[in-house]
Amino acid sequence: MMRLRRRYPQLGDDRGQITAFAMCAVLMLWLFAGIVVDGGLALAGKVAALNTAQEAARTGAQQLDTDRLRGQWDVRLRAASARDSALGYVRDRGDSAAATVTGDEVTVRVTHRQPMQILGLVGIHSMSMHGEATARAESGTTLPDPRSARRG
Repeated sequence: MMRLRRRYPQLGDDRGQITAFAMCAVLMLWLFAGIVVDGGLALAGKVAALNTAQEAARTGAQQLDTDRLRGQWDVRLRAASARDSALGYVRDRGDSAAATVTGDEVTVRVTHRQPMQILGLVGIHSMSMHGEATARAESGTTLPDPRSARRG
């Protein structure tokens, strides 16, 4: 190697150049792994937010006003109970939510915070995922309305 440098002095000293390339390559691979792993976690967080919203909406839709149902055959929800039930379900899962009740429908919007594994090293510690679902309370019977039955 010394003979080459004497013979071709324009080559100069190239010691350490592979180290810079290797460091850049490792950094790029690490960021790529972060995008792959944490991207998968982000998708899983989105699914978790949607699942929680759907279950919370169904939980709220079970809070029927039974007196109105029995007396008038009208499916309505007890609004405060339905909202509290849906929000309680979300709270038990460790997420935050907003719930609205309109007539026989419960709509829940969930915010789920998904922690990042690899991207946390570059300052992205978590991502917020949102899911929204609506459930409607329905009568489960196909019997005719007793008010319309003829008496004879």
